[in-house]
Amino acid sequence: MPKNRHIGRFAPSPTGPLHFGSLIAATASYLNIRQYKNSLWLLRIEDLDRQRSLERCTKTIINQLEAYGFRWDKEIFYQSQRTKAYQEAFDRLSDFIYPCSCTRKILQAAQLSSTQRFSYIYPGTCRNKPTTQDLNNCSFRIRANSYEHCFTDQIQGKFCQNLASDVGDFILKRADNSFTYQLAVVVDDAFQGVNQVTRGADLLDNTPRQLYLQNLLGFTPPDYAHFPVIISNDGKKLSKQNQSPEVNSNDKRATLIKALTFLGQSPPDVSEFAHLDDLWTFAIQNWNQNKIPKVLSQVLPQVL
Repeated sequence: MPKNRHIGRFAPSPTGPLHFGSLIAATASYLNIRQYKNSLWLLRIEDLDRQRSLERCTKTIINQLEAYGFRWDKEIFYQSQRTKAYQEAFDRLSDFIYPCSCTRKILQAAQLSSTQRFSYIYPGTCRNKPTTQDLNNCSFRIRANSYEHCFTDQIQGKFCQNLASDVGDFILKRADNSFTYQLAVVVDDAFQGVNQVTRGADLLDNTPRQLYLQNLLGFTPPDYAHFPVIISNDGKKLSKQNQSPEVNSNDKRATLIKALTFLGQSPPDVSEFAHLDDLWTFAIQNWNQNKIPKVLSQVLPQVL
């Protein structure tokens, strides 16, 4: 792709229909790209999780996006069809990878204090074990270095993470031979030429891992912008896992205005827009990323 072309993507997982938090994610990534002329906005279906991904949910998500007026460029991209590409990248990283026989039970027993910043830290149990174990029952981890990985997020500002002390060695390939999000997203962003990633702040701490992989694979990292995720009054993130209700399929203009308001924009009342296309025209012309609140999460009452 031409270097001066802005390319972004929205990458939902088909484990359920879009909820309001998903609509916010789609809206932010869409407008962050559509503000530029000659830009590309891509739709990627992250269906690597074979147990949770459902074909009917994929169709539902596509229909929801179309109904809300999202228009993507190029054919829809499916991660389930990319196993060969992930394996090739995995093989290129072989010098940094080792098998791990740790089960979830073992890791839970070794888990550090729940007050730590980044989930549990892998304790390196299998890092120096001889490779005589049964590889058929192993996942594969990449050795995390102790380098301080820093980047400047376009919304949240400077963010740093030491992979060795904050995360530990992380999995690239599971015991069932499926590849993880961390590897797949890096390979696909590079392959599709994505140079602008706009996503929720719940993925902010994933970024240093992806920068690490991009560096090892020789990929140019995209620019990142992490907007705040929406949480309920009890502090839970809107998500499919938390069984958040499906996004409103009736009054789309009013729902989209709520999404824009959450993102710090100042749209007029819904009565100002006769059609959904009119609202999108306004949103694209008046989009200002600098107005997005520089917080990791925030509550938006009465959005559903």
